[in-house]
Amino acid sequence: MPRYYFDLRDDKGIALDEEGLELSSPRAARAEAAKSVADMARDAVFSAAPNGGRQQMVIDVRDTSGPVLQVKFCVEIDSLAPQSHSRDH
Repeated sequence: MPRYYFDLRDDKGIALDEEGLELSSPRAARAEAAKSVADMARDAVFSAAPNGGRQQMVIDVRDTSGPVLQVKFCVEIDSLAPQSHSRDH
């Protein structure tokens, strides 16, 4: 069974996958990449600054022969409600 590697890139840098996953096909690798980018997007939304922002994420999928697939995803958060400021008395 082929081994696929999923290198993760975002605004903070790159994390190379040195272990990889044994998957049955390129389609299975595509499904795994989709799951990974969804997890990254969720984490980006929860960790975003209060005033929002934009973050791009990329997953580079490769096998032992080289690049197979690249998945790009951009999350942009716009805060539409006015910021509330609490005051302690």
